[in-house]
Amino acid sequence: MTVPPTEHALAQTGAVPPPGCPAHIGDGPGGATRLYGPAAETDPMGLYEDLRAAHGPVAPVLLDGDVRAWLVLGYLENRDVASRPTQFSRDPRVWHGWRSGEIDPETSPLVPMIGWRPDCVCADGEEHQRLRGAVTAGLNQFDHRGVRRTINRFAHELIDTFCEDGEVELVERFAEHLPMLTLTHLLGMSDESAPELVRAARDLFKATETSLASNAFVLECLEQLVVEKHARPGHDIASALLAHPAGLTDEEVQHHLRLILLAGYETTANLMSNVLRMVVTDPRFRGSLAGGQMTLPEAVEQVLWDEPPLMVCPGRWANDDTTLGGQQIKAGDMLLLGLAAGNMDQTIRPSSATPVHHNRAHLSFSAGTHECPGQDIGRIIADAGIDILLTRLPDIALAVPEESLSWRSSTWARHLTALPVTFAARPPQGDVLPDPLPAPPARSDGRPAAAVPPASAPGTAPGPAPRVPWLTRLRRFLGLG
Repeated sequence: MTVPPTEHALAQTGAVPPPGCPAHIGDGPGGATRLYGPAAETDPMGLYEDLRAAHGPVAPVLLDGDVRAWLVLGYLENRDVASRPTQFSRDPRVWHGWRSGEIDPETSPLVPMIGWRPDCVCADGEEHQRLRGAVTAGLNQFDHRGVRRTINRFAHELIDTFCEDGEVELVERFAEHLPMLTLTHLLGMSDESAPELVRAARDLFKATETSLASNAFVLECLEQLVVEKHARPGHDIASALLAHPAGLTDEEVQHHLRLILLAGYETTANLMSNVLRMVVTDPRFRGSLAGGQMTLPEAVEQVLWDEPPLMVCPGRWANDDTTLGGQQIKAGDMLLLGLAAGNMDQTIRPSSATPVHHNRAHLSFSAGTHECPGQDIGRIIADAGIDILLTRLPDIALAVPEESLSWRSSTWARHLTALPVTFAARPPQGDVLPDPLPAPPARSDGRPAAAVPPASAPGTAPGPAPRVPWLTRLRRFLGLG
């Protein structure tokens, strides 16, 4: 790709970063700035603004291993890239870096995020429509009120594990686990698989040396799920994908389950953490909620504008030479959608202090034909879960000085590491099991779904093991005994 010299870019904008700022510290080969390392980890939003000042709405950057890319910072430019699939492909095989040897596909921690997979995210045109249709059908089979009831039960049971203590760390004990419990439930997985999947999912987004192993673990779990659902289909996303008339292969089903699990978990867990932090640190935010000036769904939208759960979205690849944001983009170049930077673009948002909680035009779920199909379920998890928490523990207060809160950042996302709070201790609501799922729906070919044979019938496969009481299983899941 063509990377303009830093001096030329600075002369164009008239902005010269002072010595010691992230734009200088991160300078790499060709005048591009590293999106990894100390500057990106400590102040990613500041880094984006330095890049905007130096290069305008599109900036040359380097990923782990000094892999070259363009970071799209402008709101309009992000929408332009996301809305022109013929010019900016989602198929990473277009990238020239595979042919030039810029990356080692066997060892690079970037591969789980930018490598090709047989899923709708890596497809364009008719193939994208075929795969996306199956995913949308799998997600839309659930009535939102039913999903909300399931989330409410999971949320109550999680709260029951700490409500008597009078204190809790909300990120680990609530915000990270509620989305994974809900998603594994919807996908058709067992509750026991959730703890390891939480760790693997977070590791994947860190882009560390263990990311490849974490990716392999997730795929192995989902491969086993596909095998199980062939034998015992149910009312879940895995079974719906297998039965869809688009005729997905087992590998395609496995990778779409990975997509739903990882994208849905990461964004929802971060969103919940960010909303809860605002509740316990910003009196105006909490007062607007308590006073009715802002509903909880509106509070979620405000946080989606201010702190997108996914800050950078990989990626797009240029099919042809073009110009974007004043930069010369060459065929095969990689582009990254700067969702957080786009949301703060003063072109469309002159003041970040102006409330935008009524507006869903943010970039937090991307845009165009690849806009996240599961965003409404993510919103429901965050909205319902936080509503239950604040209803049951309305007096939660931050247990440490606000300035002691810390974040862990990667190229793609920024995570609040902990949110310790205190509250008046209250008794749990009881050991209540979730309602059983309804019977599996009819198959798409008109034939009824296969029934699970009873355990007592002679000559049939053994039935499921007896259920352990829900609160006991949940405590084991959380490592509480």
